Amino acid sequence: MHQYKINLLDLPTEVLHIILKKLDSMDVLYSLFAINNQRLDNIIQENTFTNTLNFVLITATDDILSVCDRVLDRFCLNLLPKIHNNVKSLILNSLSMEHILLAGDYPNLSELKIFNFNIKIALHYFTELCDLPLTTCYSSNLCKLSIRVLYYHDLLALLDGRLKQLNTLNVVIVQQEYNPTNVYNVNLSHLKCFSLQYDCSYDAYDGEILPLLQRMSNIEVLNLNLIIGSPARFIDGKNIYDEILIHMPRLHTFNFCFLIFSQLNHSAQYLYKDDILQTFTNIIVKQVECMIKYRRYNGLKYLLFSLPFMFDNLQCIGNGFSNIIFNHVIRLVVDDDIPFEHEFFMRVACCFPLLKVLTISNSMPQSPILNSYDNQLHSTTIEYPYLTSLCFSLAHCDYVEQFLNDKKTHLPRLTVLSVNYYHLRNVTKNFTNDRTRLNCMKVKELHIGRKKIVYSKDFHTYFPLL
Repeated sequence: MHQYKINLLDLPTEVLHIILKKLDSMDVLYSLFAINNQRLDNIIQENTFTNTLNFVLITATDDILSVCDRVLDRFCLNLLPKIHNNVKSLILNSLSMEHILLAGDYPNLSELKIFNFNIKIALHYFTELCDLPLTTCYSSNLCKLSIRVLYYHDLLALLDGRLKQLNTLNVVIVQQEYNPTNVYNVNLSHLKCFSLQYDCSYDAYDGEILPLLQRMSNIEVLNLNLIIGSPARFIDGKNIYDEILIHMPRLHTFNFCFLIFSQLNHSAQYLYKDDILQTFTNIIVKQVECMIKYRRYNGLKYLLFSLPFMFDNLQCIGNGFSNIIFNHVIRLVVDDDIPFEHEFFMRVACCFPLLKVLTISNSMPQSPILNSYDNQLHSTTIEYPYLTSLCFSLAHCDYVEQFLNDKKTHLPRLTVLSVNYYHLRNVTKNFTNDRTRLNCMKVKELHIGRKKIVYSKDFHTYFPLL
């Protein structure tokens, strides 16, 4: 039998191209581009390998790292000056972004993702952008923008036509502010995909959000994650269709989550889940879920959302939440005036497998009396493998013990803890309880309020990373 040795460069160009496409484009560029082989350079300079450049490494523990200095130097000195015209998307770590951005002009760049971009870094780079008018921002080739803004009128300022090619806009509005006097010349002709997260009053929903959505006649993908204070009337499938969807003839994808705080009146003393779900006959989503919770003084909150659930955060679920797997949720708020027992947190761990940030709001103590089934459940340790941040907001001390006691809950990645100091001190037995020590060992941020406290030696031993 004859044996043949074939060099990679002996292969036909079409075969070589197929092989290279199956490799990571960054590896191809680093290893094979600009090595004095014009044939390889011609293949690799195609958009397949140069459109998107990712200089970020994400570890198994979700830490964000830059590529090593050797790789970074080769890209910045030898590669980027030759391919910068082809680059449309850059994914960078804030620590190395200056080096990369200065290596080329990037005239066709339409997407820029920067990780670990905190306020200190922003102030360092954008010192000349403070207090400028909102209309200063403009771009002729930006097609996708994901941004957090303070107020609703900041969103309108982005839509006045200065971002001429913008077709995808993802917005989180941080503050509530209803100011109907602001006037903007909004141009929505190019917008195809729109995502909005906003905690708004009903006046803002009725007077700001609905008029804006009703002008998005070319929209094809719509994602709405809204918290609405709505004392005047209920929001259901018929409202959503008549006030939003009927104005969007090209819409083919609609994901929504509405958390609505309302007030019962004399004509509607009770609200039924099935009645609400039956109003979604004209909605383009295949499945809708509803969770209803009655509050004091005729108060009512209810959650309406499409399935599968596509958002990364969910607020104000209680004991009655549906057993649905929320594969995208990483931030969750649980809130109820009925105690959360061990079984509830088992359900949370099961239904939110990727949960990273959990806030617990419940002032009611857990039940001290358990039946045989409850005792069996309590012997099961609950694990939250990805939970990094835990906040006890107006929570009873029992829930602090529930989560810090490693016999009840295992938190291998907990790094941020927000808790009442006196609850923490009691549960840890003045920072000497070995049962609660393990879940505190990796905490790097501890928020315990504004009280000035002189910490003991046991405290520092309990939290060695503070």
